Amino acid sequence: MKKFLTTTLAILTTAVLASCGKGKKETTEGFTPALDTSTTCNIKVVGDYDSFPELVDEFKEFNNYYPNVRLTYTKITGLYEEMIGTVLEGNEKPNIFFAYTWMVGNKKYANVESHMEDLSDPALKINLSCIRPGLVNSKNTLMVPLFGRSYGMLVNNDLFKKENLNVPNSFNELLTVCDAFLAKGYKNPMMGYSKEVPNNLMNTVAYPAVVASLANNAEALALANENNAAAGAYMRDAFNIVDQLAKKGAFNVCECDLLADNYDKVIMRFLKGDVPMMICADDTPSGTKKRESRSEEFIANPFSYSYAPIPITSDGGYFIDNPSKLLSVNKNCDNLDMTNEFMRFLVSSEELNSMAAKKNLLSSTNEISFDSIYAPFGKVPANKTFSPEGLGFKDIIKEQVRKAVFKIAIGTKTSEDDSTPRTKITVDEAVVNYGSF
Repeated sequence: MKKFLTTTLAILTTAVLASCGKGKKETTEGFTPALDTSTTCNIKVVGDYDSFPELVDEFKEFNNYYPNVRLTYTKITGLYEEMIGTVLEGNEKPNIFFAYTWMVGNKKYANVESHMEDLSDPALKINLSCIRPGLVNSKNTLMVPLFGRSYGMLVNNDLFKKENLNVPNSFNELLTVCDAFLAKGYKNPMMGYSKEVPNNLMNTVAYPAVVASLANNAEALALANENNAAAGAYMRDAFNIVDQLAKKGAFNVCECDLLADNYDKVIMRFLKGDVPMMICADDTPSGTKKRESRSEEFIANPFSYSYAPIPITSDGGYFIDNPSKLLSVNKNCDNLDMTNEFMRFLVSSEELNSMAAKKNLLSSTNEISFDSIYAPFGKVPANKTFSPEGLGFKDIIKEQVRKAVFKIAIGTKTSEDDSTPRTKITVDEAVVNYGSF
């Protein structure tokens, strides 16, 4: 399997801990070892992170109980979702692997799903109750989320102060400040990664509105999950929001297309200091702090920023509470008992909160903290907080919405010539053709 894997990053914790004179602990925060603490074995973890120091730190803690268990983390080369099935069938089977909710029930990933251990099995005694309801299926839990994530925008607070503008708290205010920044010569009141349909910036604006529209309407949600064209009628409000921002000129498509990815390049562009609002999702905001020292512009002119919900209603935005970076256990691996023992140790409020704090992400636990740049999300009321996973949203909804809003706001190229106008569709066309994008 060497041709599928990059160089293994081994964590040689045993020797280090032994040299420090550390041995097993009797108990800490309710964790008591259930296996022979003198067991010697290896646990292999594979994923799509270049490295995972936060997981390494957790394993060092685990070595306080099991000093002879060794962890290796390996990044899979190539497109992760295309390679993981092959890796699971290889000679060097991983014990734990990164998983995604859209793999479950997807025929394309039936092989991957067949390897997933049911972590809700009472015999494993994994404390799934510490994770927020809506982020995990407790009846048949094939993966557990390490972090939470949502959709929002990085806000340059200093730019708003400089231009004597208030950070918007409603959709009308958002339109108004976009006008104001444009009038002051800003090319990009709002910006985001738009080069590829699966990650386009306007989906980040639209999807929260779609979730809110379907969350309390079981019939409409069922239609959307079935990819029924009739579900398009429930998408109109979200499509209108995108259409208004596009016609307002809130973002410059050509400028957004220069961003090469939705993480590093988005963050580095924001740190230049001339973008009032950078639209992003997933764990993008978590990397801002560590990249400040890499930005010459930020070093020369540092500024205050925060991460906030996009205000797409008359009284603010939504907190769409999603699971992020999920782990599954390979039930066909070697040392399965010790692998499940590590998961039992890891899935606790103490350990998950510690990982989230180190990675500057939202925790997946009930004790979620909105410290640092995530503070604005802590102010979102309960009636505007939704968990698509817990509500039963299927990935087909997000797929259709992102393709539709891309065609509305950005459009598709008719030639390789960038000067050629893109072909866009109207909101009415998006509604009528929903389900066929």
